[in-house]
Amino acid sequence: MQVVLNAISDPTRRAALALLKDGEECCVCELMARLNASQSRMSRHMKVLQDAGLVIGRRDGKWVRYRRNRDLAPEFAAVIDAVLTA
Repeated sequence: MQVVLNAISDPTRRAALALLKDGEECCVCELMARLNASQSRMSRHMKVLQDAGLVIGRRDGKWVRYRRNRDLAPEFAAVIDAVLTA
């Protein structure tokens, strides 16, 4: 749980999760534009979320497209949803 809480402690990571909330898939370039973040910064944020198991990345040519992990344990998903709703 601590890894998940650390991952969602950053406002940019929470905003990225919110953009991916309804099953939407985004590449780093789309997240950069929506969240006004640099490529390196956004990539680092997505790595933290991926390492915590909150998002899954898939290769699409030279891009990595991210989506929320649908297989996240229900108790973790409930915490994420509560934080994003608050």
